Amino acid sequence: MTGYSLLDLVPIVEGGDAAAALNDAADLARVAEEAGYTRYWVAEHHGMPGIASAATSVVIGHVAGRTRRIRVGAGGIMLPNHAPLVIAEQFGTLAALYPGRIDLGLGRAPGSDQRVARALRRTLDSDPNAFPRDVVELQSYFADDGRTGIRAVPGGGANVPLWILGSSLFGAQLAAALGLPYAFASHFAPAALDDAIALYRRDFKPSAQLDRPHVMLGFNVFAADTDEEAHYLASSQQHAFVAIRSGRPIQLPPPVEQYRERLGEQGNAILDTVMECSAIGSRETVSRAIAAFLERTAADELMITGAMFHAEARRKSVRIAAGAMRDLAESGASDAV
Repeated sequence: MTGYSLLDLVPIVEGGDAAAALNDAADLARVAEEAGYTRYWVAEHHGMPGIASAATSVVIGHVAGRTRRIRVGAGGIMLPNHAPLVIAEQFGTLAALYPGRIDLGLGRAPGSDQRVARALRRTLDSDPNAFPRDVVELQSYFADDGRTGIRAVPGGGANVPLWILGSSLFGAQLAAALGLPYAFASHFAPAALDDAIALYRRDFKPSAQLDRPHVMLGFNVFAADTDEEAHYLASSQQHAFVAIRSGRPIQLPPPVEQYRERLGEQGNAILDTVMECSAIGSRETVSRAIAAFLERTAADELMITGAMFHAEARRKSVRIAAGAMRDLAESGASDAV
C-alpha cells in the first residue's frame, strides 16, 4: 500500500494569530494520527504573514508532545539558514524526547527572500556544493563518527532519518548519490516531477539508511462531502497561492464562491501551474485523482497537504483523504511499487 502523510504549513488565518494556528496544528496532527497517517511534517518559512512554522524544531516539539505515535518532522529545514551542528543538536534533542518519531527533511532554498536569509545566517555561501557539504556534515554529527572533530550533544548517535527535499533535478541527484529518501514538492512546483523521479530511481545508491529508492510526493487534497463544497473551501489556498506568486503574501483568507471564475486569466494560469498535482472534491473524486497520480508516478508515499480557513473543515478533509487512500488500498490501486 502507498503510504500517506501530512504536510502542514501551520496557516495563520485572516483575523487569527500564531497561538491559534499552533493549537490547530496539534489538533490536526492528532486527527492525522487517528486516521492512519504515517507522518506529520511542518516546513520552515520566514517573513510570511500566513505561516506560523518559522521556528520549525519548536513546532515539532509542540506537536510531538500532543500526539503519541505519528512520526513528526520537518518538511523541511532549509539547511542554508543554519549551521549543521545547531540542527544536529536541535533534532538530537527532539529524538531524545520522542524516540523513534522524529524525521528531518532538508532543503536548500532559503524559505524566504535574500534579505531574510542574511538576517538568519548573516553570510550566504554561493558555492553550489555548500548544501551537499552541509548535509554530509550533518550526517557525520548524527553518526558520531568523529570526522568533524566535534561531538553533537544531544545528537551524536541519534536515530533521526534524513530526507532530501527538492523541486528540481539537483535534489534528486543528491538524494540518489547519498542513498536517502527523496521528497519532491509537486504540490506547488510540479514542473520537473517526472524527470526528477526517473533520475532519482535510476541513479540511487544504497546506503546504511536505505537499501532501495523511496519517493514521497507532495499532493494537494481539498476534500468535503460534495465537489461543490470542496471547490469552495479550496479557494482560500488558491487565493494564498496567487498572492505568494504575485509577491504579496497574505494570511489565509476565508473561502469565496466561484473564486476561479472571478480570478482572471493571469491568476488562473498561476493556479493551473502551481496546483497541477491536486484533488478537489468528494471522497470518490479524490480517490480517482489520487489513483491517476499514483499510476503516473508509482510514488511510495504521498505527502498530502491543503490549507483551509476553517479548522474543522480541514480536519474533515484530512479524514476524507485517509478514507480515499484506504479505498485505493482495498481496490489494489495503491499497492507500493
